[in-house]
Amino acid sequence: MLNIPTVTLNDGTAFPELGLGTYGLRGEAGVAAVVAAIQSGYRLLDTAVNYENEREVGEAVRESGVDRDELLVATKIPGRSHGYAEAIDSTTGSLALTGLDHLDLSLIHWPNPSVDRYVDTWRAMIDLREQGKIRSIGVSNFTEQMLTRLIDETGVTPSVNQVELHPYFPQGALRAFHAAHGIRTESWSPLARRSELLQEQVLSELAEIHGVTPTQVVLRWHVQIGSTPIPKSADAERQRENADIFGFELTLDEVGAISALERGRLWDGDPNTHEEM
Repeated sequence: MLNIPTVTLNDGTAFPELGLGTYGLRGEAGVAAVVAAIQSGYRLLDTAVNYENEREVGEAVRESGVDRDELLVATKIPGRSHGYAEAIDSTTGSLALTGLDHLDLSLIHWPNPSVDRYVDTWRAMIDLREQGKIRSIGVSNFTEQMLTRLIDETGVTPSVNQVELHPYFPQGALRAFHAAHGIRTESWSPLARRSELLQEQVLSELAEIHGVTPTQVVLRWHVQIGSTPIPKSADAERQRENADIFGFELTLDEVGAISALERGRLWDGDPNTHEEM
């Protein structure tokens, strides 16, 4: 079984350096895919209300045979549940669907600035953490300005900010802000799927040098720049390959060469304008 190292969040939680994205993993096949990942060594499972698979993730936790305390189940509060009471109701629903007595990490899925209720949502999450219903709280797709507002208005710093991050969009300035404030960076779409990223010559060359795959090179790059990637795969062999990235190390020049692929966002996901309910 693979051993995925951890880092310590600002609330003291041991947080894996790589997790499993579960978007699209539904039904019996979805449960089986998540169970396979857990049994191969994954400990961080990333779901969301809008993924409509919280039930499957919870079932996989129970079927896996792995002690509940070893697993970190993360979900996300959707835009339609912004607001204090709404966030509490959303969390209650997530607990019911997963069948778990607590969530290990809850994130605000999108800030939805035109609604302007994410601070109220955050206050509810703080209270839910104090009640033991959520162990760690964080956000997703937040900018520096939005993070600063949360901190200034509540005195509580998010433990995680999950954002679009891959070699085409390395988010250097935001990662520096995270590091300065003790916020863990987490990468969604870490492999820039539906793009030509994995065909880039520099990745092929580095894969040959290190005796790994281009996918493993990219995921190792995430780890070395201080971000937790959450690649999604339903295939057990691919899951193991994705997590088998802790036996080699890129040089600083190699990390820089990958970061030099930067071109910007691949999707319409600017948190200042993109909103999801």
